[in-house]
Amino acid sequence: MKAVKTLELATTSPEPVIKAEAGAAAAPRPIRKSAKLAEVCYDIRGPVLVRAKQMEDEGHKIIKLNIGNLAAFGFDSPEEIQMDMIRNLPNAAGYSDSKGIFSARKAVMHYTQQKGIKGVTIEDIYIGNGVSELIVMAMNALLDAGDEVLVPAPDYPLWTAAVSLSGGKPVHYLCDESKGWLPDIEDMRAKINANTRAIVVINPNNPTGAVYPDETLKQIVELAREHDLILYADEVYDKVLYEGVKHTSMAALSEDVLTIIFNGLSKNYRSCGYRAGWMVVCGDKRRANDYIEGLNMLASMRLCANVPGQYAIQTALGGYQSIDDLVAEGGRMRRQRDLAWELINKIPGVSCVKPEATLYMFPRLDPKVYPIEDDQAFIAELLEEERVLLVQGSGFNWPHPDHFRLVFLPHEDDLRDAIGRIARFLENYRKRHGT
Repeated sequence: MKAVKTLELATTSPEPVIKAEAGAAAAPRPIRKSAKLAEVCYDIRGPVLVRAKQMEDEGHKIIKLNIGNLAAFGFDSPEEIQMDMIRNLPNAAGYSDSKGIFSARKAVMHYTQQKGIKGVTIEDIYIGNGVSELIVMAMNALLDAGDEVLVPAPDYPLWTAAVSLSGGKPVHYLCDESKGWLPDIEDMRAKINANTRAIVVINPNNPTGAVYPDETLKQIVELAREHDLILYADEVYDKVLYEGVKHTSMAALSEDVLTIIFNGLSKNYRSCGYRAGWMVVCGDKRRANDYIEGLNMLASMRLCANVPGQYAIQTALGGYQSIDDLVAEGGRMRRQRDLAWELINKIPGVSCVKPEATLYMFPRLDPKVYPIEDDQAFIAELLEEERVLLVQGSGFNWPHPDHFRLVFLPHEDDLRDAIGRIARFLENYRKRHGT
């Protein structure tokens, strides 16, 4: 199959062996990537995307349902955010404090108070070039070789990559699809050992769209308390909520446990490219002075986050929350979620838990109907045949080749077209395999 061969060439081909003629200088050694990257993977922008770009260069139009890049689908950042950045550009040419400008951190502090989080001061808040930078910073400051971090499966893959890149070992606890993708607390408990340092909680969850109830969060807090673990809570989608679902910040329930929460402007405020995120150190900070010193050191080493983006934070958090209109009944995001979920569930052998939040859903392909062995090759085949780009479930560290993530950001007509193409591909797949 052409797509699979392309992927193999891009990812597994050995370095060519160049033999020097007698008397000639030896061929230069190939320059290889660091061994630290051996276990690092980010398939949202992986080899299938490379092939999609090649196809675009060849003149093909690709429907991209692989990434939650809101601007590409006509979701503009709020005008007041744009204007605040423009007005403050004359003040944004110099470095800021390594933790961020005062107004942005003050706004984040007020936001933590609104979320019921106690004891946060200005000095507990770090502004970063998006949450991604801060996740890597948090892991770099914590982990030594052999340290383990519990990460959900499925997960947002940057968490797994950041743990590996920092020298640690990601250990994946399962989320239970039959229970609305809630974390399996007993599986989490069984995977804690003397090397475990922390638990990562992604709530609302990317890629499943699940929102965890307080009871589940309290059980995780109790595990962290019992085993003296740090909690890392990725809450980037805490306003992208449907049908009146409420989100509780992990830090509001874990006052006596060191808890680090992450959030930003990318999703709630449709401002991905501004790269404005924040990390807040909450809970019991008394024994964490050395770790916090490490965070301060790393924050200083990168000098500061981009300053123009920081000027958007105060206006975003304190201004009109236009995301509420988008997720309300009749709002664009809500309509597109409902349509995508309805259409995907009509495909024979496909089922999907309805997402309560985020921009994604994580459908299941019945293995009896779709006997998939390599889900990346399966997604590459879909790309070749139907010009639709998705991300396979294993790209989110799901252990079985039976899921994929679908982004429901395109307009409704485009969603119908895209999911219609997926349905056609799956019908042809069933015919080829006689299922």
